Amino acid sequence: MKQLVLLASVFLMATIGQAQQNPVSWAFSAKKVADKQYEVHMTATIQKGWHLYSQVQPEDAVAMPTTFKINNNPLVTLEGAIKEDGKLEKFHDAKLELSANQFSNKVDFVQVVKLKANAKTNVTGVLEFQTCNDQKCLPPKKVNFTIDLN
Repeated sequence: MKQLVLLASVFLMATIGQAQQNPVSWAFSAKKVADKQYEVHMTATIQKGWHLYSQVQPEDAVAMPTTFKINNNPLVTLEGAIKEDGKLEKFHDAKLELSANQFSNKVDFVQVVKLKANAKTNVTGVLEFQTCNDQKCLPPKKVNFTIDLN
């Protein structure tokens, strides 16, 4: 019985520790908005107390901005820049003379793409982000993604 309780405690602590080290989860989808045109959504859900950083940071920022590298696909053209759909928070710490453009809770990064021909294909790439709370920042993470365009 003691071994079972110990095993359950270890499992619970590992689960809690893992959740604390992964405060951002990502979802990827595509929405057809016109003939041969899609919105590609890269949506971050952020645990309470954590922040994810905008693609654009002020000059005095030390946080790593969120970046996206979309792989070249001969069937797809990117239309404009990736837009951020979320409540942008402009953080400033006067004592440390640091600022950051950040999001809490949820942010949707949206890239409009256009197909060159009627064909099934996908958008692939990698995103890199950093997340922090009031006590610490986690090392930057990379996430590979594949989003089907149907």
